[in-house]
Amino acid sequence: MFAAVDIGASSGRVILGRITGGRDGGRRIGSGAAKGGVVLETVHRFPNGVVQSDGGLRWDFDALFAEVLTGLAAAGRVAAERGEHVTSIGIDTWAVDYGLVNAAGELTAQPFSYRDERSRAAVAGVHRQVDESRLYATTGLQFLQFNTIYQLAAERDLDGKQALLIPDLIAFLLSGQRRTEVTNASTTGLFDAVAGEWATEFFTALGLRKNLFPPLIQPGETVGTLLPGIAERTGLPQSTTVVAVGSHDTASAVAAVPAEPGNFAYISSGTWSLVGVELNHPVLTEASRAANFTNERGVDGTIRYLRNVGGLWLLSECQRTWAQEGYRPALEELLAAAAALPSGGPRINADDPAFIAPDNMPGRIRAAVRNTGNVLPDEPARIVRCILDSLAAGYARTIADAERLADVAVETVHIVGGGSQNRLLCQLTAEATGKRVVAGPVEATALGNVLVQARAGGALAGGLAELRALVRASQELDSFESSLV
Repeated sequence: MFAAVDIGASSGRVILGRITGGRDGGRRIGSGAAKGGVVLETVHRFPNGVVQSDGGLRWDFDALFAEVLTGLAAAGRVAAERGEHVTSIGIDTWAVDYGLVNAAGELTAQPFSYRDERSRAAVAGVHRQVDESRLYATTGLQFLQFNTIYQLAAERDLDGKQALLIPDLIAFLLSGQRRTEVTNASTTGLFDAVAGEWATEFFTALGLRKNLFPPLIQPGETVGTLLPGIAERTGLPQSTTVVAVGSHDTASAVAAVPAEPGNFAYISSGTWSLVGVELNHPVLTEASRAANFTNERGVDGTIRYLRNVGGLWLLSECQRTWAQEGYRPALEELLAAAAALPSGGPRINADDPAFIAPDNMPGRIRAAVRNTGNVLPDEPARIVRCILDSLAAGYARTIADAERLADVAVETVHIVGGGSQNRLLCQLTAEATGKRVVAGPVEATALGNVLVQARAGGALAGGLAELRALVRASQELDSFESSLV
């Protein structure tokens, strides 16, 4: 069995994955049509979130890592109850954030969150040292004020410290081995999108040490085995391997998109929405930079050509605000009321930076609508419908831009992650794009994590096409058609 540590910006899970029918007379799945399937079992859930601490918004990483260990211990117990064992551990989280570790391997402070405002002031200074056009032509990275490159520029003291991206930091604390997994490295703004290596010229230009990050590692490679103290705390054998997966959660999610071979668009819908297409080569044109598209590494050397669009953070923050005011309707009730409203209501720019920080989201949405010259009543159902209409419109614009800039044509849009359960959002996306929408799997990130581990461990064979065929064979999917088709 394979343990997937899957942590998002608001919660985390440790999930056990098992490949059913993975071996048939010694043969591995993947040489032909998909056989068997993937079974996931969540053994531990825990909250995650930012806290105001030590002068900024930070992650409570110590608590987060303690929950990871609790989850791995639970994974070992559950596997033993099934008469099996945990073969390996893979870790995926959100991107761009990092912890600083000293020479003794100690975390020097709780990591800053990308939602902290500290990096905003650093952007201009970085662009004075590195021309924006040159930056994009090398890294292909979408401009976001919280990209790692800007966060590092805001640091006051990097002497004697090494930066480990969050999943790499967890892997280090488990194994004692320092590595930087490439799918997450590609989100830093310091990674060469063509060469697949660190863009050392930018380290030099910004006065950063070239060894600020550990050496790169590819998905499927082994990071190391468990430290003795970790083995003792979790009850897992010290020989349990930590395997690099698509450690950027979107990379793992896209690896598990159940697409048929050919061009497709994907939306990894959760706190954020990552909307794009899968390519073999990056698109580094000036037109792509102007459209603010990103070129991030995927599993097996693919390029995730995408743009960050606002996500269900807008909805969850509204729910949090309403709960504080004493209004706690079930999400299904809110969505049903929103679906009953007529189309054509007001919309906002769902990926406006004004919505990044947590604070009275309904009020900010209504203010954004006022700025467009419209009025949005202070009714939860209308606010929810505005959010979902706005997200669907943003998805449609982004997919159309991706098709134009990458010179591809897609017929099917795959929505994976939590948003795939939101039937209203899926239908609105089909209407906005004029394309067929396939929803699911919800647990795409964990599936991608487990599939890469299973392939690394020899339980599966083949490339992404074979892994995706296995997902199609083992997951329930919903389809939504546009009335325009």
